Amino acid sequence: MDAQLNRFGASLLLFAFVACAGSIRASELLDFTRAVVVAPPNLSGPENKAVAMLIEEVEKRSQIRWQRANAWPADEIPVIAIGQGFALKPLAGGRWPKMLSEKSVAGHEGFSAWTGREGSVPIALIVGNDARGVLYGAGWLLRKMEMTKRKIIVPDLLPISTAPQIPLRGHQLGYRPKTNSYDGWTLAMWEQYIRDLAVFGCNAIELIPPRSDDAADSPHFPLPQMETMVGMSRILNEYGMDVWIWYPAMDKDYSDPATVDFALKEWGEVFQKLPRIDAIFVPGGDPGHTQPNHLMSLLEKQSTNLRRYHPKAQMWVSPQSFNREWMDEFLAIVKKEPAWLAGIVYGPQVRIPLPELRAAIPKKYPIRHYPDITHSRHCQYPVPDWDLSFSLTEGREVINPRPVGMARIYRLLQPYTCGFITYSEGCNDDVNKVIWSALGWDREADVGEVLREYARYFIAPAWTDVFAQGLLALEKNWEGPVLENKGIYTTLQQFQSLERAETPQNKLNWRFQQTLYRAYYDAYLRSRLIYETALEERALAHLREAPQTGSRLAMSQAETVLQRASTDRVAADWRARVFELAEALYQSIRMQLSVVRYQAISVGRGANLDEIDAPLNNRLWLEQRFERIRELKTESERLAEIAGIVNWNNPGPGGYYDDLGDPGRRPHLERGPGFEMDPAFFQSTLTGFGDRSFGGSAFPISWWRFGETLYDTPLRMRYKNLDRQASYRLRVAYGRSGAGGKIRLVADEKMEIHPYLLDKAKALEFDIPQEATADGELLLTWYPELGKGGNGRNLQVAEVWLTRK
Repeated sequence: MDAQLNRFGASLLLFAFVACAGSIRASELLDFTRAVVVAPPNLSGPENKAVAMLIEEVEKRSQIRWQRANAWPADEIPVIAIGQGFALKPLAGGRWPKMLSEKSVAGHEGFSAWTGREGSVPIALIVGNDARGVLYGAGWLLRKMEMTKRKIIVPDLLPISTAPQIPLRGHQLGYRPKTNSYDGWTLAMWEQYIRDLAVFGCNAIELIPPRSDDAADSPHFPLPQMETMVGMSRILNEYGMDVWIWYPAMDKDYSDPATVDFALKEWGEVFQKLPRIDAIFVPGGDPGHTQPNHLMSLLEKQSTNLRRYHPKAQMWVSPQSFNREWMDEFLAIVKKEPAWLAGIVYGPQVRIPLPELRAAIPKKYPIRHYPDITHSRHCQYPVPDWDLSFSLTEGREVINPRPVGMARIYRLLQPYTCGFITYSEGCNDDVNKVIWSALGWDREADVGEVLREYARYFIAPAWTDVFAQGLLALEKNWEGPVLENKGIYTTLQQFQSLERAETPQNKLNWRFQQTLYRAYYDAYLRSRLIYETALEERALAHLREAPQTGSRLAMSQAETVLQRASTDRVAADWRARVFELAEALYQSIRMQLSVVRYQAISVGRGANLDEIDAPLNNRLWLEQRFERIRELKTESERLAEIAGIVNWNNPGPGGYYDDLGDPGRRPHLERGPGFEMDPAFFQSTLTGFGDRSFGGSAFPISWWRFGETLYDTPLRMRYKNLDRQASYRLRVAYGRSGAGGKIRLVADEKMEIHPYLLDKAKALEFDIPQEATADGELLLTWYPELGKGGNGRNLQVAEVWLTRK
């Protein structure tokens, strides 16, 4: 670990080179169906695991079990030779290609590979620079082979010599109730998933101790948490992979010596039981909330505690959830360069951008990225301008392949880090894990080719291209308004074609089941949104006729129309298929897509089957409004309320309306750099999402989403070409996400419209000083409370009406 991280910043060479005369031709296919695997005797444990992985994974896909030998066979049969060069070269003898000696790339975990023929006999050489190089060389060959029933070929391979560009490439795999699948996994399932990740270059796994911010038990646990944690540490050690532990400091008061003594004993018991620990990462918050001076003092003691059992293990820490005062205190401590501290972790809820943190931290400390690849909203890297209907139904922990978006985040921020261990809360982000792993090896790796390798290895060689394109299409499903995205139906049609053509075995494949679930869910959602949007328009038409028909009849007619969303469903066959796939995923991977059916811990933790029929229009709000309107005593009062509903978005003559949560209806919002340059939205306004209700009251859908900024970033709207002679009045509705921050509004950066306010339970109205619009322009700036920590979600503006008085 030390040697790896000390090489941070070094540029490791990565290249493929063209084979010399006598090597494989571009049009040639090498048949390894009858191959023997030649490996040196006396391999280390991790090298033996690599060879076993190669043989066993081939057998699972082809029904062929290669024999293993310690010497080159006398018969003319295909050979796959694998091992470190010093041990493998004597076995190959004169078959050793000269280019492997001349062109091999140095570097920890690197390997060289060559395919060709000795006469007419196919040969493949996998030569690791070290034990891990053997593992990743085996993974490379598995990704390139086409394995079908009773047939194994290697097509069109060029020799390669390669080493990873960054030293740390890992993922957090937490066996805990909060995840949407992991708590149901056996040790055998964990080993398989660790193998799957290693095949794509992962070299570290982060575990979670029995006590964190989770429930103490899960109905899905096949083993107690500590027993599983020990087993996972053992498995990782057998493969030679790094073991990290995400260890939150959960106790209330670490300024109390008794609390510190308790923590030292509790953590020490965990450290002692695990066969391997390479590093501990303690988050500063989310969870835990300890002032930096007390936290760092605790970790200094825990570092000594850790090294009693694991002498080379390291202690890392993050400044997550710190407010500005605590961040300043943390940086002051780190600048004193404590000897026990190995590095800094940059994770969710760090209140400053990664480049800024890198500049503030002494160079001796590497920074490890802790990117959230598992959530779609209310997270570190949200889906930009996600449609509200997705937020209301599929939710925060949906199956979320985002290959292009993940590549953008990785490439933008990787130069500031020594590597990553991703934040994951289930296998819903499986594709994203593979993308990060592959880019960690080569940041310029072609995303499309990574997806093709994913499809070839995990699904079937026959679907290499079409399945890869399907994954890209699922990401495209989330781009732009759902009502306008006709590609959502096309994506489903593509996956349905695969579904009809697939073998029974592949239909049991959980990765295939996940993509089908998303494709059907997306299409059903769009069908519902089209239908329910039309129902609301018909309901509003009845309300517009209220002056002629009477208020009570108009409301009754509107309710009848709105209720058809439940009584007369659309796309019922797609909905039924979603439920079937949810059951299949529970059986195959213990994925808990429902609280009621599968005892998921909560709807917000990936149980989006329970939200599949959540209203996508204003039905809940309208029905509640109708109840209140019926209680009014006079018809004129009732008609006035109905008029307010049907004219909700109308700012009147010469007025302006912005729905800041709708990307198509916020022309006056200044967005900032946006996702492409600011994926964490530190300097940009993002589309944020709240709840359907607040304090028991339903809200219009325009209040379920909003423009949002984070931490100290203001939100700005700019109006031009206003009537210089007119006076204007502002009506504003603030977001309701439970963030609880106060907001201040200023015009033209100098005229206060309102001071810091906390109560945002209704739309508020304010006069705009005439001098602010006298030049025909108006700049409105909303400021959050400065210096706050936590998730930073303190400033949310939903709707703004600028009306002429």
